[in-house]
Amino acid sequence: MPKVSSVIVPYATYLRVYEPLAAFPEPERGYWARYARRADRPSYQDELRRSLADLVPTPPIPVPVHESSDAFVLDVDGAVCVCPWRTRLRGWQALGELPEELPQPVLDAVLPPVVRRQAAQDYERWLARNPDARPWIRTATWQVPLNWFVLVSDEERRFDKGSGEAPPMLRYRTPMVQARRRVARALRTLKDAIDEGALIDGLIDVGRWLEEFHPRSLVELDYGGLVHVLPAGELEDDHSAADVAAGIEALRRGEGDAAGEAYARLVERWRSVRNRRSAN
Repeated sequence: MPKVSSVIVPYATYLRVYEPLAAFPEPERGYWARYARRADRPSYQDELRRSLADLVPTPPIPVPVHESSDAFVLDVDGAVCVCPWRTRLRGWQALGELPEELPQPVLDAVLPPVVRRQAAQDYERWLARNPDARPWIRTATWQVPLNWFVLVSDEERRFDKGSGEAPPMLRYRTPMVQARRRVARALRTLKDAIDEGALIDGLIDVGRWLEEFHPRSLVELDYGGLVHVLPAGELEDDHSAADVAAGIEALRRGEGDAAGEAYARLVERWRSVRNRRSAN
């Protein structure tokens, strides 16, 4: 069990939205305002540790019994913005994606069918009462989906090699209005240049998700657990957002060769990441 959970969960990447307090109705707004003043707020690693802890019991707990009351908090130009964890909702959604991530025998060993069926039934009942629910955090394992890079620019990239017990960090943060604008521009270019495909479908999906949030929100792309498996040199040289932007701009100008070169850099970089997943 520890081996399987260490492969699935820690090497995850995240797309987060931080909304201003004004986006939340009362009494939730008041709760988050008080929460933001707490000195003992949990960290990114705390969220990960709690997720792993639920996999230890037998049978494992695929989805928390109660929704999390925690959030990540940022000060954005003097305004408090929060990103609620919504761990229970995200657990249900991740459970539905597991059949695409794991072979059936492994999936049955990690989460027995009876456990998955019960969780799916609980989610259906909950969703009937909360039809407009959506998470503030999206997660991907062993990759950063290429459509996520469209939302950010290389100028917004922040890399820290880490030191001592502090791990490396690679993330991007951008205003919501910029993220939406980039999605719209990229979609226009891609629809004019190529047939429909996974990149376009993914952009449409993430664009619709962004529309659910307050326009003065902040979008964060975080390499999360991938920093623990990729060598520092590869992280430092990783400018995937710049390659995605260069490829889309080349398509806009009708320069197919330049677009192909940018795409080739992305394919080679992320193939090496997938190879590490297979090695585990």
